[in-house]
Amino acid sequence: MKAWPKVALGDIAPIVRRPVKIRHDAAYPELGIRSFGRGTFHKPALSGADVGSKRLFRIEPGDLLFSNVFAWEGAIAVAVPADAGRFGSHRFITCVVDPARANATFLKLYLTASPDGREQVLKASPGGAGRNRTLGVEKLGRIRVPLPPLAEQQALVARLEALAEKTRQVEAHLAAVERDAERLVRAYIFHPPGEHPTKRPMSELLSQRQPDVTVDGTVQYRFAGVYSFGRGVFPSVVKAGCEFAYERLSTVRTGDFTYPKLMAWEGALGVVPPECDGMVVSPEFPVFSVNTEEILPELLDIYFRTPEVWPALAELSGGTNVRRRRLQPSAFLSYEMPVPSMETQLKLREAYRRTQALKAKHSAIREANAALVPATLERVFSSAEPSASEDYRPSLGPVHSSRFVFPSGILDVDHGSTNVE
Repeated sequence: MKAWPKVALGDIAPIVRRPVKIRHDAAYPELGIRSFGRGTFHKPALSGADVGSKRLFRIEPGDLLFSNVFAWEGAIAVAVPADAGRFGSHRFITCVVDPARANATFLKLYLTASPDGREQVLKASPGGAGRNRTLGVEKLGRIRVPLPPLAEQQALVARLEALAEKTRQVEAHLAAVERDAERLVRAYIFHPPGEHPTKRPMSELLSQRQPDVTVDGTVQYRFAGVYSFGRGVFPSVVKAGCEFAYERLSTVRTGDFTYPKLMAWEGALGVVPPECDGMVVSPEFPVFSVNTEEILPELLDIYFRTPEVWPALAELSGGTNVRRRRLQPSAFLSYEMPVPSMETQLKLREAYRRTQALKAKHSAIREANAALVPATLERVFSSAEPSASEDYRPSLGPVHSSRFVFPSGILDVDHGSTNVE
């Protein structure tokens, strides 16, 4: 950054403390700082009595904030107008930026996104293990930061904020498209055109399998898990047999159905995907083979990922404590679900596979989209000769519409609209 002079942070953003005299009859809403430069968040208010001997300091919009224990991992933020009236503990370091010389967001971006800025903050945070590093007040003031002309700082921040907004819009568009596709697929389970599907008990559709693996303490086992809230089955941890108490485990195969007894009531159910084939689950996970002559695994996966289904499963789950409810296999096998004709199921499977392919494409787009702002920041702060006239915005390729064939027509997703032709 030869074109940008450097100055000590303390010269343009000195530390300012605004101590608060605590009153027992008052409330003090606290502020938190997220790591990795992700801004501030609001904590519940503390009563004066709960504050006790804890020291609090008032925060003002525009303050450059540091968490002295997590600054090394990017817990640095600029207070926004919505943070007005909030308080920080003694763990907060509050700097007030000279508005005639520097832009607080520019400084925050440099300290959280540039290799040199991150390295300086790390060096200013001595300590042993990572979680024990503490940012020193004097060391913070000596950090050297680039100081281009104020107008250039403001222009860079405006461009980066515009780019960040574009990435948020892309993410929102992808999420909306996926929600529309999933709603359409689900509609064909609950309301298939020209059909009135019969409700059938799970005992006619699934067969429970007993644990088939005898645990050997010297063997490593790769476990599968099930996310709550309809997020499906996933590869989990690898453990040696000597690391857990279960004597038996169950092998899961692609297309099996499983769930954890303890969390099924909040949507932790799903069909085993190919990447989990051959893994194991504990006896707390009932495993079922699917009667594919009656129902396709994809239909089960769609149905039990539907939030409207979960309350009925909660009613079947025994236990007085809401976090300790268990859905026993006998209760689950008595549950009834609508089963469309096999002809409709086959069409649904094709729609489901197209939806999964859509999500896979979106995953690649999301990865590239998430890298745009960090890559741009990296280029801005690593440039040897940055210029106010240079356009730091990377070229964004065209966002194409997607069209997927569904049982009654075509799902057209383009610029956030969804139409069925």
